[in-house]
Parts: sequence; structure tokens; C-alpha cells
Amino acid sequence: MTTGSDNREDFRPTAAWQTLKQRAAITRRIRAFFDQRGYTEVQTPLLSHDIVVDAHLEPFTVETDYGTLFLQTSPEFAMKRLLCDGADSIYQLCHAFRQGEVGTRHNPEFTMLEWYKVGDTYHDQMTFTEELVRTVLSDTIPSEEFPRTTYDEAFHRACGTTVLDLSAKQLVALAADHNVALPSSLDQTNCDDLLNIILSEVVEPTLGQQVPEFLFDYPASQSALAKVRGDNPPVAERFELYYHGIELCNGYQELTDANELAARNVRQNQLRVNEGRQPLPANSRLLSAMHSGFPDCSGVALGVDRLVALALGLERLDQVWSFPIHRA
Repeated sequence: MTTGSDNREDFRPTAAWQTLKQRAAITRRIRAFFDQRGYTEVQTPLLSHDIVVDAHLEPFTVETDYGTLFLQTSPEFAMKRLLCDGADSIYQLCHAFRQGEVGTRHNPEFTMLEWYKVGDTYHDQMTFTEELVRTVLSDTIPSEEFPRTTYDEAFHRACGTTVLDLSAKQLVALAADHNVALPSSLDQTNCDDLLNIILSEVVEPTLGQQVPEFLFDYPASQSALAKVRGDNPPVAERFELYYHGIELCNGYQELTDANELAARNVRQNQLRVNEGRQPLPANSRLLSAMHSGFPDCSGVALGVDRLVALALGLERLDQVWSFPIHRA
């Protein structure tokens, strides 16, 4: 009989059973945290006609009797439809799916915790996120408050200069100054691509080394679905949380303008086409919902697998997943 593998031991989970029991306890703690604060747990489809349009996220597609559907890269669109229909404080623990993400800290299928609070600002949600992370990592982190560092401040600390107003040519020079090797495939006229590689190679290793640290107010061009504030230069009202250089979550002051979302979908699809990728459906039920009225709110998406690994002192996601992609 063919088993699909020549390795007779690859039926075994990559995580120890004791680890999986500890993970289950952490999941219960997370649910209790939200329940005690008045959030309602929701479930939304993981298989949908709609998908987040992002130049850098590649969804899995599934051909069905109902047409081409997408495995969700995040439950964002469906959860926001609930907000348009009267929900105010909601959270979801679910699996999410992204192609091309495999490594010690990535798996194409992963566990996401996502939540939204109507009336909260993204600074309110930084405070809430700190409370949540402290609940899970209570035995492993110092008692001092999580620092909040702007994107520009973090670059200045690591690279000696702010970067939001630098040209692509200046960013290429900055990369060279810090011995960052630019891949031959990288577009050296694209500021965001240059910022991302300098962030990854030079800045991220400095973030949250002693205590988890928030990085906030990103370049306006990296707003995703966050609001943009008209500073000089303008910034996206979003944040990420880092601990030991590892990104744990991504939070937004949520975009509420349906017309702006439509315009961003067009721009993201153009970037996808420029990179040789297929465009994604620009029209969605979320757009229809937002035209009916979308409340001011803030939302956060957190990688549960990474949080569990940090809580248990483990370095790889396959140590906290039962069956990662190579054993699925």
C-alpha cells in the first residue's frame, strides 16, 4: 500500500504532546481574556468569493461548483462586514492561509487571532494588545511598559537617519552604508521595497530586545487598510509589535472610506500585475457594506503560533504545530 511518503516516521507530529496541551491552555486563556472584556467570539467563512487585495499576499484558490473561491489570508473582510451590521467588539481565532510562506517562523496554514473594537483608536489598541500579551507571556517579560517607537524613530536609532522623506536613491545609499545586499530582483526605484529590506536587515533585529516594543506610524504608502494621517510627510496609522526582533501583530486605525478602499484595491492590483501576478477581485461585499456605513474603529491581527512559541521558549513554529506543511 502506498503511504505517500518513504519515511515511516513522518506520521508523527512535530510538536511534543506536552507542548500541544500547553498550547490548548494558552488558547483558553486568550478566549477568557476577550470574554472578560465584553468581546464576542465570531466565526466567518474561511472559503469566500472575496479576498484581501494585497500586492504581497498570495492566496490559495479553490475551484468549486460556486466558482473560484479563496482561502482567506485573514478574516478581515468578513469581520468588517459584521461591524457594518451592528457588531461593536468582536474577535476570532481561526486558521488563515498564505502561499509561499514557509520557514522556521512561517507556515502556509497558520493560526490567527483577529479583533475589532468600535470607538477605539489604534493607541487604545496598543494598550489592549499589551494587556493581552502580558496575560500570555506573564512569566517571561519584564514589568516595564512596552515602549512605543515611531517608524522614523526606529530607523534613526538603527541607521542614524529618519527615512520617510528619503528618495529611492538615498535609500539605496543607506542600504550600502549598512552592508545590506540588495537582491538583483529588487526594484531600486521602489521606496517601499527598499525600506522593507532595510527594516528587515537592520531595524527589526533592534526591536523589542528586552521588552516587547510597538513600532507605529508607518509610511503612508504602506497603509494597507489603515487610515492615513496628513502629517508632513503623511503617515499610516498602523502599528506592529515586536519581541526579540519577531513581529507578533499588526494593528490599524481602520480605513472607513469605501471609495478610498476601492482606489487602494486598484493600486494593489496594478502592483500585482507589475510583478507578474494575477489581479484579485477588486469588488467585494465589504465594499458594499462600507457604502452602507462603516464605524470608526481599530483592529488587530496577531500570529498565535509565534505568541505560543515565545510563551513556551521555543524558536520554530513546527515545535508548536502538530502537523506543519511538510507533514500535513
